[in-house]
Amino acid sequence: MQVRIYQPPKNAMQSGRANTKQWLVEFEPESAREIDPLMGWTSSRDTQGQLRMWFETKEEAVAYAQRQGVMYTVEEPRERKTVPKGYGDNFSTTRLGRWTH
Repeated sequence: MQVRIYQPPKNAMQSGRANTKQWLVEFEPESAREIDPLMGWTSSRDTQGQLRMWFETKEEAVAYAQRQGVMYTVEEPRERKTVPKGYGDNFSTTRLGRWTH
């Protein structure tokens, strides 16, 4: 049994950073998904694939995995690079790109 410990990234569809501070533990799927011949839906007999556990720190998540005796991988989050700008920078004469309407 294998688990993955990581901090989820920011949702690309929204500007908020909710649920990006906590650490998430997800179980890797143990079996492939099966296709239902009648309806065409996919299903799995692996119920741990539905389990997601949230922890405040990485150390708590690692301690949980060690207590349960499962193998784990930790994915460190990438640092977000932001360049602080003001509204006036949109109209600066030293802009690199051309300004069009």
